[in-house]
Amino acid sequence: MESYPVVYEEQNDSTKQQERHYYLLSELQTLVKDLPSSFQQRLSYTTLSDLAQALIDGTVYDIVQGLLDIQHLTERNLYNQRQKLHCEHRALKQDLVRKHKEALQVCKSHNLAVMKTNQQGETEALEIRVREEQRMMDEKIVVEMDQKVIDQQNTLEMAGVPGFYITTNPQELTMQINLLELILKLQQKESQSGVLS
Repeated sequence: MESYPVVYEEQNDSTKQQERHYYLLSELQTLVKDLPSSFQQRLSYTTLSDLAQALIDGTVYDIVQGLLDIQHLTERNLYNQRQKLHCEHRALKQDLVRKHKEALQVCKSHNLAVMKTNQQGETEALEIRVREEQRMMDEKIVVEMDQKVIDQQNTLEMAGVPGFYITTNPQELTMQINLLELILKLQQKESQSGVLS
């Protein structure tokens, strides 16, 4: 007779999960209506049902929040690196201007034309160096952010979130962004209503 309570608890858990699945699916169907129609058409009932299933225990919410936190830290770090480089460049330019002014003050008039030509060359060389270093920094930022996207896609795919896999196809990326927005909106709604604790 001891098996009856266990069976009842399993049925009760199964019923709660099914109710939660229907609730999540209904909420997702409502949220999808805010998306552009081209994306609404690509999100089938099955995809939404699979997404609702993946969201039942709240783990995906935690994963998405963790990925967002990592992304924000990465963006802030890259921004700070770029700002540091910009400040270094500004200091180099100011030092060069100061050096040029000092040199002009002590320059003999017969050497003035040669000195100005040399200074113009130094200024142009510094400008080229600054542009190249900025270009390299920007390329580094793009590569790091692209890698972050791949890491996020891989993590969500491994977590079983439908629609997520590694891709660089712009349409698929936009679809994944829309799916993430649905997840975040649903998480926010559940947090505000107290469903998530």
